Amino acid sequence: LGNFSGRTRSAVSVREGQGVVLMCSPPLHSPEIIYSWVFNEFPSFVAEDSRRFISQETGNLYISKVQTSDVGSYICLVKNTVTNARVLSPPTPLTLRNDGMMGEYEPKIEVHFPYTVTAARGTTVKMECFALGNPVPTISWRKVNGHNPSKARLRKSQAVLEIPNVQLEDAGMYECKAENSRGRNVFRGQLQVYTYPHWVEKLNDTQLDSGDQLRWECKATGKPRPTYRWLKNGLPLWPQRRIEMFNGVLMIHSVNLSDAGMYQCLAENKYGTIYASAELKILASAPTFPLNQMRKTVIVTKGQEIVIECQPEASPKPTITWKKGDKALRESKRITVLPHGSLRILNASKFDEGRYLCQGVNIFGSAEIVASISVKEPTRIELTPKKIELTVGESIVLSCKALHDSTLDVTFYWTLNGQPIDFEKDGGHFESIKAQASSADLMIRNILLMHAGRYGCRVQTAADTVSDETEVLVRGPPGPPGVVIVEEIRDTTATLSWSPGADNHSPISLYNLQARSPFSLGWQTVKTVPDLISGDMESAMAVELNPWVEYEFRVVATNKIGTGDPSAPSRVIRTNEAVPKTPPANVSGRSGRRHELVIAWEPVSEEFQSGEGFGYIVAFRPNGTRGWKEKMVTSSDASKFIYRDESVPPLTPFEVKVGVYNNKGDGPFSPIVVICSAEGEPTAAPIDVKATSLSVSEILVAWKHIKESLGRPQGFEVGYWKDMEQEEAAEKVKTEGNESSILLTGLEGNTLYHLTVRAYNAAGYGPPSTAVHAATKKSPPSQAPGNIMWMQDGSHVSLGWEPVRPLANESDVMGYKVLFRQEGQSNSQVIETQKTSAVVLLPDVGVYIIEVCAVSEGGDGTASPQIRVPSFSGGKVTSGQSTLHVLSTSSSSVTLLLALMVPSTSW
Repeated sequence: LGNFSGRTRSAVSVREGQGVVLMCSPPLHSPEIIYSWVFNEFPSFVAEDSRRFISQETGNLYISKVQTSDVGSYICLVKNTVTNARVLSPPTPLTLRNDGMMGEYEPKIEVHFPYTVTAARGTTVKMECFALGNPVPTISWRKVNGHNPSKARLRKSQAVLEIPNVQLEDAGMYECKAENSRGRNVFRGQLQVYTYPHWVEKLNDTQLDSGDQLRWECKATGKPRPTYRWLKNGLPLWPQRRIEMFNGVLMIHSVNLSDAGMYQCLAENKYGTIYASAELKILASAPTFPLNQMRKTVIVTKGQEIVIECQPEASPKPTITWKKGDKALRESKRITVLPHGSLRILNASKFDEGRYLCQGVNIFGSAEIVASISVKEPTRIELTPKKIELTVGESIVLSCKALHDSTLDVTFYWTLNGQPIDFEKDGGHFESIKAQASSADLMIRNILLMHAGRYGCRVQTAADTVSDETEVLVRGPPGPPGVVIVEEIRDTTATLSWSPGADNHSPISLYNLQARSPFSLGWQTVKTVPDLISGDMESAMAVELNPWVEYEFRVVATNKIGTGDPSAPSRVIRTNEAVPKTPPANVSGRSGRRHELVIAWEPVSEEFQSGEGFGYIVAFRPNGTRGWKEKMVTSSDASKFIYRDESVPPLTPFEVKVGVYNNKGDGPFSPIVVICSAEGEPTAAPIDVKATSLSVSEILVAWKHIKESLGRPQGFEVGYWKDMEQEEAAEKVKTEGNESSILLTGLEGNTLYHLTVRAYNAAGYGPPSTAVHAATKKSPPSQAPGNIMWMQDGSHVSLGWEPVRPLANESDVMGYKVLFRQEGQSNSQVIETQKTSAVVLLPDVGVYIIEVCAVSEGGDGTASPQIRVPSFSGGKVTSGQSTLHVLSTSSSSVTLLLALMVPSTSW
């Protein structure tokens, strides 16, 4: 892909409403390129619509009607379809003239497809058509004298007609029409579809004897119809005295060695050429025998047929003669030379033993082979037992004995149903035992049903192969019964039938019927009529099924040996609907609001709903009264009903029962239980609510509650919010039971909080208390104690540090903590002091970690850097001398200064 010329492009000036064409003038390129246009700056691309079109044939940008929004700079971008390289043209400015708008005018087709479009069958054809005009023209397409192909698609606001996978029937005259209110313009062009030549029949390599005739034919299709030419060894082949060529057929009469070579048939039309190649070999050679026909010994048994091959390779075909010993072989009904030269001897006997010679002769020479024939006594075989019946799990030994010519070796092979037994892969069930040279045994251990069949013993010698078979029957559990058919279905019964499976040589004694539903744990045995299904029956009725439940059924057969595999499942069926028979369980009361009776129960499983339209009938009455109030609950998943009556006092006892119904009718009620109406939610707000700030993030809230006979609380809820927030945004935390305080944690430091407390129970929440206020402490000091100095005297460490000065928004320092622990331990010991010094006693031998931090009402401040001090409890130090250590801290580093020696009494 070359570069655009760097020459500056002239501005194009048009009137508003006028059409314009901006030229791309692409650089040199190979192969195809894709065109797009950039408006003003990359990557703002020109969007194509009914008014703007980019031709992929010319690369030009066509604007049918210019608007003020089109004013700007246009850059043509081209991309190589193979390398994806892209180059940009110099910009072309588009400006508007100031001498008024352009009036309306009829369409002018500015870009269109060629008058003749040629395309190969199977490719995609794209034909462009776009017009300038005011108003913006509408583009439409049609196939003259026909319909547009159904697969054709219109692209780019109908400016492109695309026909994928074009076929011969798509060829024809196509018309593009541009139309607006001022007129129309039409362009027509012809689409021609061609096909490359394609082989229908090709050549094959051929071998001929000298003097034979060659006939080759090649056939090809294509549009236009292809013509044929022939080449021999790459050069044109022309008709001659012995050579004929017509319509793809090549004939050469009486071929000779000069005709041998590589031939090519060319099929061509104006769009392409295809080649078919084949080699012609002319055979002219003296007789030779392949290695497999050279000298050999043929061993047979009496009465067998003998065939000795004699088929030398030669051209022309040789003459064949046979000798036995030194004499020419005389043919008879029993001894014949076959047409292809081989010798056949029927019903062989000892008389046929000897040396045989076959000779082949042609004009180029001769060759011969020799074979010897040896005739032996035939082999006989005995396999025992001849037939046997076994039960699954038993074992058996089959014995095979061979009577054979003593000069021959024998080999034994075992088969099952005609297939060789694989002793390595049969799981140890089979073992071959070679008892003697002329006998062998087959041991079958722990026999299975799959081991039943015809067992064969094959004995093979160099002269013959003989075999014998015995049949082994295996008794076992029955095979799976046939397809289970649902004959009749009712609400609680299903009549089923099946066909018996294989009894595996032991009569079926009984059948077992099993069912599966979405509610069962796998397959379950169902009750049947009759209760016991005898082995001669092929139908039964399943009973005590649940109405309106989907079931699958299967049958299992049993005989004396055991129970077999189940049948395939029946189709899924649904039992008929019926009145429900199962009432809800565990009817009880629940907590609710004042004046409410809350009745709860365990919903009836879908398995026992017995039909559509399932629901509940809730019946209740005050204890000691006669009439029942009944309410319908239509949801099958419902588990409670709330009855509200302002006249019902709290804890009023009611007799309650819950029944069931569906579209078939009403079912039974549950047993009557007595439950009480709700006592209601708490009515009193907590009193004496106090909030005490404990630290920068903690406030302790405490309260008292007035005992109530009704609406007893199950716990309390504390709501708290910041001073600048609304109460609706309050965060809430709950207590359970009779707790009367809670510690709020995770609060923001130095912040005023408002707090309320209210009781709650299952019925709801009581009224909140009056809001109280508390502010969290200021944050602890962020500055750590600085310039820590320490001096060690035995197990005593004397510490000193600079006082911590808190910031304005931090808590005042109330004192200091010295924390020390042995290295490797997690729990620290603490010394508290209000001074800026302390003495630490290190009780044990080891290395200690010491830290110092300020203490404030907002909590502990930032700890100092750690000090590592070794302890020599009970040890000695230099008299009158101690080592003074200083830990100097700054914002960027911590430096440990050692080796400052001063008298211990001077610090």
